[in-house]
Amino acid sequence: MELLYAACVGLMVSCGVFLILRARTFPVVLGLTMLSYAVNLFLFSSGRLSTNQAAVLGYSAEYADPLPQALVLTAIVIGFAMTAFVVILAIRGRTDLGSDHVDGQAPKSNKKVKV
Repeated sequence: MELLYAACVGLMVSCGVFLILRARTFPVVLGLTMLSYAVNLFLFSSGRLSTNQAAVLGYSAEYADPLPQALVLTAIVIGFAMTAFVVILAIRGRTDLGSDHVDGQAPKSNKKVKV
């Protein structure tokens, strides 16, 4: 179970980094979002993966750590707000610059057009 979980986190990190390195703004936003989800899964796993255990101390001999759950919940809310902000910035950049490339200019082609 832990190997599958670690592989999923690693896959999400690699896909997020791949998308961040793209030249257009929308894939960069998706890459940042995917990277934040991978970090959330990593933080969640720091509380040890356990099933059928109480989240509150005192009700059971075995309990799940509530701190990583609270951190992930807070990170989800902050990540959603930041994603909305970055999407608005991307839309504003597209309308102001007329291009959705990260540097604001479309790459120039070196190919000569035959007439």
